[in-house]
Amino acid sequence: MTDTTEIIVEPGRQDIVVSRVFDASREEVFAALTDPRLVAQWWGAGGPGELEIAEFEARRGGTYRHINRDETGAEYVFSGVFHDVEPPQRVVQTCEFEAMPGHIALESASLEETDSGGTAYMSLSVYPSVEARDAIVAAGMEQGVRAGLQKLAELVES
Repeated sequence: MTDTTEIIVEPGRQDIVVSRVFDASREEVFAALTDPRLVAQWWGAGGPGELEIAEFEARRGGTYRHINRDETGAEYVFSGVFHDVEPPQRVVQTCEFEAMPGHIALESASLEETDSGGTAYMSLSVYPSVEARDAIVAAGMEQGVRAGLQKLAELVES
């Protein structure tokens, strides 16, 4: 399985754009983004360790909280609020890496059907400042996104 993930981090901007095409239906990809049992199988798949989904209610006003534990037991916690959930085409939520309080991103993921029957995924994350965006990038965001989307592909394309 080839990694087709594209990540755009332009200098001087406060956003990150991520795109990838999955060889799976839009409904399957949407389910993997919004069903906590499926999210637990791919999210935060950057390395050894475990993911605990402490909260997850994919509906307008619902919240989520993921606790990633690495092999040493260190915890990396991400949380947010769902602002819009439109099956099977869009999810809008906030995301905060709790180790960097105040660097809250507004994330919008959209899913479009491709001519070949797959799904084009595009995510736009907007941070409160260029500095906040750059801090997340420096913390290893790209590696984590690539690894997670690769696991997502393995899940929905099998």
